Amino acid sequence: MTSFFPALVEYIQNAIAQWDSIPSDRRSDLAKVAGYIRERLARSEPAKLIFICTHNSRRSHLSQVWAQVAADYYGLEGVETFSGGTEATAFNPRAVAALQRCGLKILADDPTVANPHYRLYTSDSSNPQICFSKVYSDPPNPQKGYCAVMTCSQADDACPMVMGCDLRMPIRYEDPKVADDTEFEALRYDERSAQICREMLYMMSVV
Repeated sequence: MTSFFPALVEYIQNAIAQWDSIPSDRRSDLAKVAGYIRERLARSEPAKLIFICTHNSRRSHLSQVWAQVAADYYGLEGVETFSGGTEATAFNPRAVAALQRCGLKILADDPTVANPHYRLYTSDSSNPQICFSKVYSDPPNPQKGYCAVMTCSQADDACPMVMGCDLRMPIRYEDPKVADDTEFEALRYDERSAQICREMLYMMSVV
């Protein structure tokens, strides 16, 4: 296992302890993506995943981040995660804050711009994930040879064709945006982050 910040390790271990809460139908869908990853790695080819949502602001970023953290946690070399939308907006600061509360270190190159680039670290010595909002077909996302994971129904419906993907898999999550600017805002973002974390960990564990 890669060395992570202690608070992040504790968060991950708590998530693993909650695998029993993952419904069987979702386990089956996650296992299909795990099978894709396994096949690619068995051929010594990179396993590339793009998590797609409408605005690439919340669920797709949370999925990208936790999938990479989970792959690194289980020592799966060759797994590369990305995210994108049917349109670009910005990595929502509420989602960023939720990830920070999990033990990740996150720095913004320039938080004053409309679409900041964030660097996410799992340890002081880790290579950062670079996260910012983009259309799913924009660089640095791969153009072919990847699995497209559709994290919201709107994006799934808006993208009847995802060009270049080997596998398209809908794994949808409820949008925490519904709680924006309410007293339940942080709770909803933490719940969604926790759900995505444990499901991505489960997925990578069965690769």
